Amino acid sequence: MRLLLVEDETALSEALSEILNQNGYLTDCVSNGIDGLEYIRTGIYDLILLDIMLPGQDGLTVLRKMRAEKIHTPVILLTARSELSDIVTGLDAGSDDYLPKPFSTAELLARIRAISRRGPRYTQDVLQFEDLSLDRGSMELSCGGNTIRLGKKEFELMEMFLRNPGQVLPKELLLSRVWGLDSAADYNNVEVYISFLRQKLHALGTAVHIRTSRMAGYRLEGRS
Repeated sequence: MRLLLVEDETALSEALSEILNQNGYLTDCVSNGIDGLEYIRTGIYDLILLDIMLPGQDGLTVLRKMRAEKIHTPVILLTARSELSDIVTGLDAGSDDYLPKPFSTAELLARIRAISRRGPRYTQDVLQFEDLSLDRGSMELSCGGNTIRLGKKEFELMEMFLRNPGQVLPKELLLSRVWGLDSAADYNNVEVYISFLRQKLHALGTAVHIRTSRMAGYRLEGRS
């Protein structure tokens, strides 16, 4: 399960990220509402942990915009506000749960588990585009009767492409999402793994391919 934590308190963000990772969740962190919305729009997250009081734009604005764009990823609002009116506002804006600060990590983990049990409304186990499919549970890429298991980085790249078919994904975006903002990896790493994916797509015999958009990034395309 992949989570996005949008929280501007650095110490809290780092602590929560460490706890979530220790409990088996892949967690990306951003510290402002503008970047948070851009990350959300990639469609790769199973759950959003969203603070209300954020720089750039507040969490309720982010929430309203993502729901207006038909992004149905579940959201748990994290906030110091605990008045009933604030809770109602958050739920009316489209949140799935609401956790006032301070909260225990045990309670947060329980809320995440509760949402994850709600079923396929919130998760799409198999991503498909034309004749290609990716099983998110087994990390297997398939076409027809042929199947190849992907490595972790290959899987994360292919998941982003299948979430955004036909859309140019800049190298900067791929690098930050798959390797992380603090990684020493560079664009060459992205190019190498794109090459690996192209070889596997060719081996599967799919019509789907990854096209290079010069000076821009990469785009997943189907039959011309």
